[in-house]
Amino acid sequence: MTKFVTLRRPDDWHLHLRDGEMLRAVASYSSHFGRAIIMPNLVPPVVTGAQASAYRDRITAALGQKMTLRPLMTLYLTESTDPADVVAAHAAGIISAVKLYPAGATTNSASGVRDFDKVRGVLDAMAEAGIPLCFHGEVTDPAIDIFDREAVFIDRVLDPIRRATPGLKVVMEHITTSDGAEYVSANDNIGATITTHHLVINRNHILAGGIRPHYYCLPVAKRETHRLALRRAATSGDARFFLGTDSAPHPDRAKESACGCAGCFTAPNTMSILAHVFEEDGALDRLEGFTSLNGAAFYGMAANDDTIRLVKRDVPAEYPSHIPAGDETVTVFDPGFPLYWHVEDPA
Repeated sequence: MTKFVTLRRPDDWHLHLRDGEMLRAVASYSSHFGRAIIMPNLVPPVVTGAQASAYRDRITAALGQKMTLRPLMTLYLTESTDPADVVAAHAAGIISAVKLYPAGATTNSASGVRDFDKVRGVLDAMAEAGIPLCFHGEVTDPAIDIFDREAVFIDRVLDPIRRATPGLKVVMEHITTSDGAEYVSANDNIGATITTHHLVINRNHILAGGIRPHYYCLPVAKRETHRLALRRAATSGDARFFLGTDSAPHPDRAKESACGCAGCFTAPNTMSILAHVFEEDGALDRLEGFTSLNGAAFYGMAANDDTIRLVKRDVPAEYPSHIPAGDETVTVFDPGFPLYWHVEDPA
């Protein structure tokens, strides 16, 4: 018997679309989402309301009129960010959040924050205006092991900032540890995105039996106990956890190099993978909350009115292993198992 699940159209609360030719190549693969929080770490980064508006126009042009995706823009927080510009951009509906990258934490984060005291004024203004702050939650202290950087970030950065600015609405992005899940579960006025790939892979997928660059991401996948903690959080029904794919396309030549860049391109097959994961954990009835309801509620938005349908068939869904992007190719994330859940999108 055919098995199916109907969901309110899902949203992606953490998405990289890049720019230029790469943007035009990858944008359509997120078109089954209703909305997406767009990351601002371009080169140069999106740091003003005017730049965010211009980037939104480029995304809309790349999507075309038939696409349902609505890009929700963010600003890249720097130590010279003008609080008034942030508040004005949010009031005008140009941005939905601000993204804080600790300098050097991940791709294109060189312009990020080194001295958190220098952004106190921006954070205070954001708290007063109700503007969410999205954290890339890792310290960049070279003395801290890369597998411990999220846990240390909570103690050294996140918790002190939240105590200093108690009205600040915070999203802890792409959590990868039981520490992150437990901190979010124990606090209010905070949410957390969980990626598709961190529900599937642990650090063995990257390192055991040879280095597999297309599983390398930041924050890096941790040990199996942390992956299982993320699955429990995602499937728990706790409204503080919601989908943010962190789908991050890179040219294969940049991934497969002596110093490969971080990111997994999961946009094409995310919903099929999530249906597999939630069914495996006996939580298909909670998939809609994780993908379609919790994030919208956190950001103070209504859930999407339209729906998609996931249908489980006897033959796997077919997704490309690579997509072309001009003269480059981008590898699509391989979960390592067949995907029998097919996405039917009436739009």
